[in-house]
Amino acid sequence: MKCPRVLHVASEMAPLVKLGGLGDVVGSLPAALREVGVDARIVLPAYPGMFERLEAQNLSCTPTGKSVHVALDWRVYSAPLWETSVNNTPVYLLEQPELFSDSEVYPRETTPLATLPFAFLSLAALEVPGALEWTPDILHVHDWPGALVPAALKWHRHYRNRRDDYDTVLTIHNLAHQWITTPNALNIWGFVKESFTIEGIEFYGGLNALKGGILAADAITTVSPRYSWEIQTLQGGMGLDGVLASCRGKIQGILNGLDYTVWSPETDPLLPAPYRVGDLSGKTLCRKALLQACGWEENDRPLLVFVGRLVEQKGVDILLAAMEDLLSLGTRVLILGSGHPIYERALQEESRRYQDLLHVHAGYDETLAHLLYAGGDMLLMPSLFEPCGLSQLIALRYGTVPLVRAVGGLADTIIDVDGSPDGNGFLFSDYTPHELRRVVERALSHWHDREQWKIIVRHGMEQDFSWKHSAETYKALYLRLLGN
Repeated sequence: MKCPRVLHVASEMAPLVKLGGLGDVVGSLPAALREVGVDARIVLPAYPGMFERLEAQNLSCTPTGKSVHVALDWRVYSAPLWETSVNNTPVYLLEQPELFSDSEVYPRETTPLATLPFAFLSLAALEVPGALEWTPDILHVHDWPGALVPAALKWHRHYRNRRDDYDTVLTIHNLAHQWITTPNALNIWGFVKESFTIEGIEFYGGLNALKGGILAADAITTVSPRYSWEIQTLQGGMGLDGVLASCRGKIQGILNGLDYTVWSPETDPLLPAPYRVGDLSGKTLCRKALLQACGWEENDRPLLVFVGRLVEQKGVDILLAAMEDLLSLGTRVLILGSGHPIYERALQEESRRYQDLLHVHAGYDETLAHLLYAGGDMLLMPSLFEPCGLSQLIALRYGTVPLVRAVGGLADTIIDVDGSPDGNGFLFSDYTPHELRRVVERALSHWHDREQWKIIVRHGMEQDFSWKHSAETYKALYLRLLGN
């Protein structure tokens, strides 16, 4: 059986650059694929500070002596290729400081000029094999920043001649983020005019690069099974439901895994004390440290934690609306995250109102995040939508019981305690403050029975959401594309 050679094309990869779950996946999946016999490698932009971060992590980075050249907007852009290894995975860095100059990575608008770096990333990925003594069978691209790879193989004036050289996989991490721009980008990218149709890259008079990638890719994956069909509905399709429904035969939902070398209470160096299933004494010490970090005294109230972006997708609006009710139930709530200024201000105002019951840390603090997962009793994830979610998987591993809305990957990973003897959390359906309060009430009824609560905690901690199963599923997909 042939060992698939796969080049991942991405805009993020932990620990080199990470703004969200995409970075976590690209930082873990290729390494897991290599462990199951896939020759997986990554091409990534060299953002400002990238080489310094490599040096700080004692990762060597060497020039390959090769460069790639891409024509965009009647100009040739060149990028020397550098090579490093992260988690035993080869990573190729594109050094193009003129285009990759924004340390924030993503532009605030999707004009052709603002998104030119991502057009370069996609087309440069098609030039990388020619510059190396290694040729992939499959180009696996992630979200809209890589969507022009399959699209170019179908509609680009030059690269469509290479269509038979590769199979392509597009992973949709979050359909809410699309690359919609103006029609003049067609010439800037070098696409043929025949691509500007409703069956192509045209989208309500503009261009949608993600739509083009969806139509052109040989296979599409989503980051959980449930999300794969949610995006084919009017409610979850973000304007592309009809396009995705027409492609349903090539869509597959594969649940993301969790990197247990990073997220494990037994070995986590950021915790004040380790712990494991069968001995949760260290979790008690983590709770004590968390209370101290908030300036609180112990009062035996259950600690409800929220770790994530403060945006509507994460359910912050209903969390705010339900806050007074949740605190009246005898809980304390701890929130860590950054996002929309309106939500940040509103939560900070509430924390001043309930100083001994609500703690809000605006921004992100890696050490505090680990402490929240370890020291908390319950995790709140009242998401409007959630393609996969990693927070609930981390919480399960750390013995913090998830209270989540039954959408996307949350519904795929959480089993309701009141519906199964193997339950590991609590689910609710309606997106309302009232339903959020009700699920907390249900959880509290079990929390007061401490022996039963230990059983729920154990169910979560014993589950295996490592990357191994997901990597095997991706390998099977690659082999199907290659005809094996």
